[in-house]
Amino acid sequence: MKLESMNVLIVDDEPANVALLQRTLERVGFTRLYATTDPTRVEEFLNKLQPDLILLDLHMPNRDGFEILKSLPEYLPNGEYLPVLVLTADTTPEAKHRALNLGAKDFLHKPFDLLEVVLRARRLLETRILHLQLKDENLRLETAVQARTLELQEAHQDVLRRLAHAAEFRDDDTGEHVHRVAENAAKIAQTLGLEARMVEVLRQAAPLHDIGKIAIPDAILRKAGRLSPEEFEVMKSHTVVGASLLEGGKSIHLQMAKGIARSHHERYDGGGYPDGRNGEDIPVEARIVAVVDVFDALVSKRPYKRAWSQLEAIAEIERQAGSQFDPRVVKVFLEHARKGDLLLPGFRKQARS
Repeated sequence: MKLESMNVLIVDDEPANVALLQRTLERVGFTRLYATTDPTRVEEFLNKLQPDLILLDLHMPNRDGFEILKSLPEYLPNGEYLPVLVLTADTTPEAKHRALNLGAKDFLHKPFDLLEVVLRARRLLETRILHLQLKDENLRLETAVQARTLELQEAHQDVLRRLAHAAEFRDDDTGEHVHRVAENAAKIAQTLGLEARMVEVLRQAAPLHDIGKIAIPDAILRKAGRLSPEEFEVMKSHTVVGASLLEGGKSIHLQMAKGIARSHHERYDGGGYPDGRNGEDIPVEARIVAVVDVFDALVSKRPYKRAWSQLEAIAEIERQAGSQFDPRVVKVFLEHARKGDLLLPGFRKQARS
């Protein structure tokens, strides 16, 4: 960027001073000079021209230079650097100190040396260029950081999805159970009034509810018949194992996933496992996942069970309200089920645009 092509605004109520400054700057190559003898029009020029330097008189009628200096920050986004060179006949130290305290970057007394005006103007414009370059570089770095953060978030979410499917493919040949649970849980959470951010976190965390099944032997996990008491105890351990696998995760997604993995088999009446928690003591996200997980399991065909009809499964969920499930969650679940907007087996995940 050439100094001479930058916008310079001259504000002085004396036309002779304005003309002298314009001629002086034009002779050394400045081409974008703007001026006003009416200090009340400064904001108009600020909005229209976005000047790179202001040459400002202090004592003017209607509005003095001090008032203009005081108002400048309102028109500068994010503390942007706009140099002001004060040119005044007021030689008192008080005037100089006040102007500099209000943000003026340099100060010259009238009558001024024209060469010095040019040199001071060039120096302030060079500083302005450095600030603009720094702003551009900061913006570039910020954009790069945002892009990298998004890339890391996508990678993080991809790892979560792959972890969830690694467990689910052992129990569901399609691997779509975890997706249906996640989407249905998010719908219910939204209707329950959870914050939009937490709804999205739940959507990402819910697929990990059965991650602990990685540790369950196939002989138990895919057994066609009823589990023995000993086998059921092994199966129940997937909650503790899942929470242990997710232990120590620093992201909010992993922290929520840990709570869901451990508590989605707790019962509202306290008769669940592994901790026997009850009511509101069970994390709300686990209470939500508990309902949609059981519903999806009921309507899905597995090696050890037939697929229930939707009506049978809905009736079972409603029957368990207040005992196995949080009645508030069941109420919202039933609203969505009756509207027919829950995902069901046979749905295939579509790529998001």
